[in-house]
Amino acid sequence: MLDASFLEKLGNVLGPKGLVTDSSDIAPWLTDWRKLYVGRAAALLAPANVGEAQAVMQLLAEHGVPMVPQGGNSSMVGGATPDDSGEAVILSTRRMNAIRLLDADASIVVAEAGVILAHLHDVAHSVGRRFPLTLGARGSATIGGLVSTNAGGTQVLRFGTMRKLVLGVEAVLPDGSLYEGLAALKKDNRGYDLTQLLIAAEGTLGLITAASLRLVPDVQDRAVGWIGIDSPDTALRLLRQMEAASGDAIESFELVPNSCLKLVLQHIPGTRAPLESDHPWHVLVEYVHTQAGQMSAASALQNLLAGAIEAGQISDATIAASEAQAQAFWKLRDSISEAERAHGPAVQHDISVPVDDMPRFIRDASQEVERAFPGAWVNAYGHLGDGNVHFHVRAPDGTSDPDWRVTTGKAASGMVYDLVTQAGGSISAEHGIGQMK
Repeated sequence: MLDASFLEKLGNVLGPKGLVTDSSDIAPWLTDWRKLYVGRAAALLAPANVGEAQAVMQLLAEHGVPMVPQGGNSSMVGGATPDDSGEAVILSTRRMNAIRLLDADASIVVAEAGVILAHLHDVAHSVGRRFPLTLGARGSATIGGLVSTNAGGTQVLRFGTMRKLVLGVEAVLPDGSLYEGLAALKKDNRGYDLTQLLIAAEGTLGLITAASLRLVPDVQDRAVGWIGIDSPDTALRLLRQMEAASGDAIESFELVPNSCLKLVLQHIPGTRAPLESDHPWHVLVEYVHTQAGQMSAASALQNLLAGAIEAGQISDATIAASEAQAQAFWKLRDSISEAERAHGPAVQHDISVPVDDMPRFIRDASQEVERAFPGAWVNAYGHLGDGNVHFHVRAPDGTSDPDWRVTTGKAASGMVYDLVTQAGGSISAEHGIGQMK
């Protein structure tokens, strides 16, 4: 409970729009989107600008009040949810949502922490540029959270994680002082790079308030294909051949097991399978041209797929015939998390191993986990080309035990993390640490 004098000080800084203390108004922000974590908070603070953020951080530091930053509340690991002590406050960046600078010639945008990713995409597109990071939560995820977690997404194969796209950051440090690092310098060897430390720190070193971001030329032409394959090994060989033949035109290469596709078709209205025949595994591939005057992206992708069919690597594939169909293919991939949540209990693991080892890891680790926990089954899907796969262990179908996640699931997670470590990988590829890890 915050005392009245402290609340008055916060109110003087934030005004009525920026200070929320009513428990019913705070409630929607106390639960993560997957309903796995529920916390309590003494107040929700929403500064409208960096000056207010500084004043708030200084007050919190002086009174020893812990703070949990929250953007779009789209964390996959409970990273934006306070604990259940009720001692912390939520510091929301949603009101700091301005585009401070948009320079198409320099291909730079400066966006405040509360800018929603989908809005940034629209802003960049309006000047013939794009921000080349996208993910399923683009309609809610915010720039501050994406920087603070070093988010990945479906275009890491070509453009890298958020760290590769950040040119500088502005952040309020725990004592309320301001780190002004927005200058997009190509070279700067003055010492330690605090920007790089703040990226992926998940708010532990400071509150990201704005970021300078790199833009790239907008898409001139794209083709989206859906391929049926027999194994992740085949998928990786196909990716290597496509990259060798097309350079960096392959922007996304997503691995989807048939089990995932079936969950989406079962739980997500308006979805349909792209191929008539069944396949153990699938690949969603996106081929992009950023310059006019080239062979159409669809023709280029068709040539690549025709070569793979002729070589006997694949037997079934299709290319979206329209933008609507391309979006329908992507909806299948982007809806996996939602479909999994609807299907029942599971424990999620956002892991990475060396790319060439990924097919073997998926095969061997799945067998070991399913053997150790009879009835449980593995869904392994995601970004094969960058070594990051979401390795989810699902409870046996029909499980009614509400504690499965914290009993059997917890034991399964320990096993998965041990297997990842033995393989020389990481237990946190792109989602961060949060409360889950």
